[in-house]
Amino acid sequence: MSGQPNATPEWPTPHQRHTTARDGSASDVGPTAEPIGPGYHAPIDFNTRKLFHFVAVAEELHFSKAAARVHLAQQALSRDIKGLEEELGAKLLERSTRKVTLTPAGEVFLEGARTALTALDAAASAARRAAREPTGTLRLGYVPGAALELTPLILDEFRKHHPDVVVEMQEFPVNDSSAGLASGATDVAFVRLPKGIANIATEVLFVDPVVAMVPNAHHLAGRRSVSARDLVGDPITNGDTLDETYRAFWCLDAVRDESTRARVVPINSITEEAQLVAAGAAIAITSAVVMHFMPVPGVQFLAIDDWPGSAIALGWHRDQPSPVVAQFLDVARSVRDRESELVYAMENRPTTP
Repeated sequence: MSGQPNATPEWPTPHQRHTTARDGSASDVGPTAEPIGPGYHAPIDFNTRKLFHFVAVAEELHFSKAAARVHLAQQALSRDIKGLEEELGAKLLERSTRKVTLTPAGEVFLEGARTALTALDAAASAARRAAREPTGTLRLGYVPGAALELTPLILDEFRKHHPDVVVEMQEFPVNDSSAGLASGATDVAFVRLPKGIANIATEVLFVDPVVAMVPNAHHLAGRRSVSARDLVGDPITNGDTLDETYRAFWCLDAVRDESTRARVVPINSITEEAQLVAAGAAIAITSAVVMHFMPVPGVQFLAIDDWPGSAIALGWHRDQPSPVVAQFLDVARSVRDRESELVYAMENRPTTP
């Protein structure tokens, strides 16, 4: 321009405006920046309210009816439609004193507006659902037997209501009475009480009767029931657990004295326990369900008149609340309460052959 002092300056278009940085270099400004590559168009910035209002007018083809539908004054609705047309650079509606019709551009835009509003509504619903319902993975541990007949019912109900949660199940050996909770390997677990492990909260689902398992050659064999004190003279099986409260229950410690301290025969599984008893190496205190679902040659089961059942419970980390665990607990409670007849049958399972 030095050779043309009187030339009319060419003002930049909105897409060409730029500023000069402190170092003298040019930089683009926000949405009016230079297009990036051929065919680029800056996005149109309008809110969904205008889309919603346009769809109402396009479907009613009457401004008064559309205004009533969206609970807006007719004048304000007209301003929104006019503003939308200006932003698009296209006339969407033909207006006259008698009728409103869609232009070809309006017909095309109506289809896209409906699609966009439907997609936004679906996205909002999905977001609310994700905030309300847990997703991810639930690590579920369990001791042998888990929650017995309630187990599949609880799992089916949980999967039905929370299909986006992956349940990873793992059985733990009898020497880990916490079913992975103590080590942090699980989030929630089916466990047997009593427990003596810190920071684990529990909720009882039902109480499972226990029985004595003795070899056929045992001096108590043939009796229908015994007292706990009748059993303290024999070696007794137990998992090599660190939970003393749990060990004491299954070893009948409450009826022992110095002369009848438990002589524990360690086991790694329920089947190993049964084989040791059949071989005459020990007796065992076990769930009555073993008598019904795992018959073992060479052993007999005796009811124990004065020993409580073992509570089957859900356990979880007391100091680590989790929405997924909370949902699992809610489902387990609802199934337990719904299946009251089944729970009654399990709690009153026969303890004699």
